[in-house]
Amino acid sequence: MKFTYNWLKDFVDIKISPQMLADKLTMAGLEVTSLEEKEGDFVFEVEITSNRPDWLSVVGIAREVAAITGKKLASVPVCQLSSLSRQTGKPVNRLTLNIEDRKDCSLYTATIINDVKVGPSPDWLKKRLELIDCRSVNNIVDITNYVLFETGEPLHAFDLDKIVSLLASEPVNRLEIIVKRALKNEEIITIDGIKRILDENILIIASNINQQTGKPIALAGIMGGKDTEVTENTKNILLEAAIFSPILIRRARQKLALQSESAYRFERGIDSATVEKASSRAATLINELAGGNTVLIKSAGKTQVKRKTIILDVADVSRILGVNITMVKIKKILTGLDFKVCPVKNSKSLKKQLEVTVPSHRSDVNLSEDLIEEISRIFGYENIPVSLPKISLARNEICPKPNLYGTRGIISLVKNILVGLGLNEVITYSLIDKDLLRDFNINTETIEILNPLSKEQEILRPVILPSLTKTIAYNLNQKQESISIFEITKIFSKTQNQPKEELTLGIGLCGTRPLLLEQGLIKNEFSFLHLKGVLEVLFERLGIQEYDFNTESESSISVNICKEKIGLITNLSKEALEQAGIKNKKAWVSQISLEKIFKYVNLTKKFLSPPKYPGITRDISFILKTDIEINTVLKAMRESNFTLLRSIRIVDYYKGPQIPADYRSLTISCLYRSDERTLTEEEINPLHAEIRNILSGRFSAKIR
Repeated sequence: MKFTYNWLKDFVDIKISPQMLADKLTMAGLEVTSLEEKEGDFVFEVEITSNRPDWLSVVGIAREVAAITGKKLASVPVCQLSSLSRQTGKPVNRLTLNIEDRKDCSLYTATIINDVKVGPSPDWLKKRLELIDCRSVNNIVDITNYVLFETGEPLHAFDLDKIVSLLASEPVNRLEIIVKRALKNEEIITIDGIKRILDENILIIASNINQQTGKPIALAGIMGGKDTEVTENTKNILLEAAIFSPILIRRARQKLALQSESAYRFERGIDSATVEKASSRAATLINELAGGNTVLIKSAGKTQVKRKTIILDVADVSRILGVNITMVKIKKILTGLDFKVCPVKNSKSLKKQLEVTVPSHRSDVNLSEDLIEEISRIFGYENIPVSLPKISLARNEICPKPNLYGTRGIISLVKNILVGLGLNEVITYSLIDKDLLRDFNINTETIEILNPLSKEQEILRPVILPSLTKTIAYNLNQKQESISIFEITKIFSKTQNQPKEELTLGIGLCGTRPLLLEQGLIKNEFSFLHLKGVLEVLFERLGIQEYDFNTESESSISVNICKEKIGLITNLSKEALEQAGIKNKKAWVSQISLEKIFKYVNLTKKFLSPPKYPGITRDISFILKTDIEINTVLKAMRESNFTLLRSIRIVDYYKGPQIPADYRSLTISCLYRSDERTLTEEEINPLHAEIRNILSGRFSAKIR
C-alpha cells in the first residue's frame, strides 16, 4: 500500500518529519518498507497484514497517525446530494436494483450522473495517482481510483448509454441492474481486452432493459466490461459502490487469474459504513471536475451493521502489559482509534470497567485482549518495561511424565542438541499443494482449506517430508553443498473424521560435508548412518535407552522406542527428488513424533565416579551379509552377559568393489574394563575370541 505525506496531511495536522512518522508507524505495527522523496512529496510504502483491511486506504492510515500523534482526524469532504436535479430527456427514466442473493452482495448502490465531460484530470489529481504508481486514464476513471485509495471502497463507473444500447434503442422506460451468478460458459470481454469464460461460481453485474435480460457488464468486485467502459465520448454514467462476498471474489479472482486493486480489497472485507460515503465523495468530485449533474441515487441491501460491544477491565490492561496505564489514557487511545468508550456503572462491583463499542471497520477486534493489544500499540511497545515471565514448572497434557523441563523445555533442549550436532533449524508453511503428496506416494485423508489463497496452500500438511524436500532443493539451488536441516512443527490428519494435530520433528540431510583427515580434506556424502547417528545422540541425551532401527523396505527404516514405532527414516526416491528439482543427489529425511517421544524422556541425571582402572579396546573387522541387521548383531553381544564388556560400537562401515555384492565390511570396537583391577591379556583374549565365535557361528560373519 502506497500513500503520500501530503495526502495524509489532508486529514491530519502532522507536525513531525516523514522519517519520524515512518518510525512511529513501524513501531505501532504498520511496517513502513520504503520512504522515497519524490516531486516535492514523500511516498510511503507499508506492509499491510491480512487482518487489517482498514489500512488499505489513506483515511485508515490517517486514523492511525491521528491516534499516534494525538491529533484530530478530519472527515472526508463530501457534499450532501439531497436535492437532485430533474431528469428529463435522458437515457433512463427509471432505475431498479436487484440482488439475487444477499450472501453474495449485502449492499449495492448506484448513482446516475448525467452531462459529464470526460477529459484529462487536473494536475493535482494526476500527480497524486502517479506518485503511488497508478496510471492516469481520464477524469472519471481517475476519480474512482482516487476515492478507492483514499477511502478503501472500490468504485466502478459504467457508460450508461452503452448499457442501454446493448439491448434497446432510446428511450428506455426501465433499467434494472442485477447482481447475480453467471451462467455456465457465459462470456465477457473485460476492459483489458481479454475474453473470459465464466461459470456459476463467479458473481457478475448484468442489466435488464425493458424486461430483456442483457449479458454481463462487469465481473463483480474485480473488473468492468469492455462494452460499457467510460471513454472520451461518454456523456452519462452509472457509478457503482457495493459490498461483495470476500470468499466469492477471491475464488473468482483465482479462477480467472485476474488481480486488481478492487479485488484485493474486496477479498479482505469492506467496511459497510464507507460505501455511501465513498459514492458521495466520488459524485462530488465528478460534479466538480467533470461538470456532472447527479440525478438519481439508489441502494439495495443492508446499510447498517450491528456493532460489537466489549467490556474492558482497566486492571487487566496493567496486569497483562506490566505497566500502569490510567483510565484517562486508555479512553484517549481507544477514542483516537474511533472506538466509542463509556464507563460501566455497576454499584455491585468495585472494578473499573469500560464499555467499548467497536467501529464497523475493525472486524478483527472481538475480545478485551484485542483492545489491550490496540492500547499497547499506541502507548508504545518501547514504553513497556522488559521483564522475565513467570513460568510454573508443572505437568502438562503433552508431556505426562513430570520433570523440571516441561514440554517447552524439552522442545528447546531438542533444538539445542540438534544445533550442537551441526543442523540448522528451518520454518516452512503448514499449508501445502495437494499434488506434493502424490509426488511422494502419500495416500492419506487430508484437511482441505475451504478458501485457499493459492494452489500451493490447498491443504494442511499431513506429513513434513515434502516441506523438508522443497527446502533442500532451494538450498541446493543456492549452491549449498552441505544441507543438514531440522524443523519442529505440527502435522495434521483426520481420525474418525475429526481433525488431529501432532507435534513432529523433521530432519533432512543432503549433499556432502568436508572432513579433515590425515590424507587431507575429503568430501563425505551424507547417508543413512549420519541420520541414524543424529537420532542416537538425541535419544541418549534425552535419557532414552531402548531404541532401535528396523528395515521396512529398501528405502524406509522404522524408528522404535520400547518396540513402539515413533517415526521413519526415508531415502527419497529418484522420482520424488526430480519432482522437487533435485538431480544427481541422495537425500535422507526423517519424521519423528515428538508427542510419542515425550513419555520416554528421562532427564534425571546420575553422576558416576570416573573409572579407577584403565580399559582395554579391541577391534574386530569382518564382512556380513546385507540381509542381516547390524542391530541384531550388537543386541546379541550385549545380551551375552559378558560382565567385562562395557561397550560395543561400530567404528567403520564399507561397501564397495573389494567386498562381495551381498556383503558389507564392518569394524566393531569392544571396550573391556573391571572395577576391581587392571585386566590382563590372559583375561581378555578368551572373551574376545568368544565374541568372534558369535559373529562367525551365529551370523556367518567372515572375520578379516
